[in-house]
Amino acid sequence: MSELPILLVDDDDALRSALVQSFQLADMAVEAFADGASALARIDAGFGGAIISDIRMPRMDGMELFKRVAAIDHEIPVILMTGHGDVPMAVAALKTGAFDFIAKPFATDHLVASARRALEMRRLVLDNRRLRAAADESAGGEPLIGETPAMVRLRENMRQVADADVDILIEGETGTGKELVATLLHRWSRRRGRPFVAINCAALPDAIAEVDLFGQESGRAAHNRTTQPGRIARANKGSLFLDEIESSTTWLQGALLRVLEEREILPVGAEQPQAVDLRVIAATKPGIEASVTAGRFRADLLYRLDMVRLRIPPLRERRADIPLLFGYLLHQAADQMKRDVPRIGPDIQAYLADHDWPGNVRELTNFAKRTVLGMQADGAGEGGALSLTQQVERFEAGVIRQVLERVGGDARSAMAELHLPRKTFYDKLNRHGIEIDRYRR
Repeated sequence: MSELPILLVDDDDALRSALVQSFQLADMAVEAFADGASALARIDAGFGGAIISDIRMPRMDGMELFKRVAAIDHEIPVILMTGHGDVPMAVAALKTGAFDFIAKPFATDHLVASARRALEMRRLVLDNRRLRAAADESAGGEPLIGETPAMVRLRENMRQVADADVDILIEGETGTGKELVATLLHRWSRRRGRPFVAINCAALPDAIAEVDLFGQESGRAAHNRTTQPGRIARANKGSLFLDEIESSTTWLQGALLRVLEEREILPVGAEQPQAVDLRVIAATKPGIEASVTAGRFRADLLYRLDMVRLRIPPLRERRADIPLLFGYLLHQAADQMKRDVPRIGPDIQAYLADHDWPGNVRELTNFAKRTVLGMQADGAGEGGALSLTQQVERFEAGVIRQVLERVGGDARSAMAELHLPRKTFYDKLNRHGIEIDRYRR
């Protein structure tokens, strides 16, 4: 069934029943009402579907229903079913925002096709609103997009700790957006007007690390008579971001531990340490505890960094976010390349749902750029390379994964939402290789 519902309003019981059956056969969710007032009670500004209404009805007719729906949200699509004498009225409604009108008698497949277009338009409207809201939430920078429970919880936790001025450890796989989270934590904090200094610990050899991080006092060498401030000093009163902290050398770990504990630095050649006012945000890939156990990472440094830990889920754990995130990245890539946003067909939608995205957002970003250039990955964007059965299988697997993500892996809720009996549900999980435990919270 389609996730977005059709609200069908008609006082003719026989026609209403016949149309409901037609929509169900077309695998579209439909709710039927005999009068406009009952349908109107079902609608709010967040309504995610479309409305089909007859014009000639007692009490509240279709035109009045259309006006009231437009007052709630003028971007909710309304399709009017008209008799011959109502066509001029329907044309006038089109000029004021109605989505379409279908003149009676009509072929049912024409109404179904119009309804599909209306639902697609509504989906795009709601996606664009979510993108704008995500962009607003980011306060002017890259948005942290996602509506799955894990991402909502992550943003809530970030808001709670952003202004608390405590050190934070961000954990996430490659490409999940750890630096973006660190940047947003800085932007949402009281230090937002101060420097944000990022240091890649994996790319900092010991030979240059001391001067690079701590600076050098004037007069230390004959050829250097000026004071060279280190990168840590540049972050004074701001935020210091230590990326890939798990890859830091033994010397660097010891040097950073002193900074964290004492909040002071000793430049090369200096006799007295300098106090620094820092908020430290570190980022690591999963498994840093194993590095501690193996002796590659200092336990005391981990304990000092791990005051608050924020985990960024990989894309495979929040598949329902992928279409929305891809839409944002696609528009971003099109803007950068000065090209039109391409149409996304069912083959690309199936690829988005079926692929595991081991490179996470970084891989999805690259795929969006290739899509704008017309260069998709193998198996995506090549409808002729996949049979209809294969495309349907991919789409079905994607829908099941999205539902499991939404219900937190609860099998009973998923079966109810998908309208599947228990045996069929588990047969589909086995056929698509979907592990339900991965979605349980």
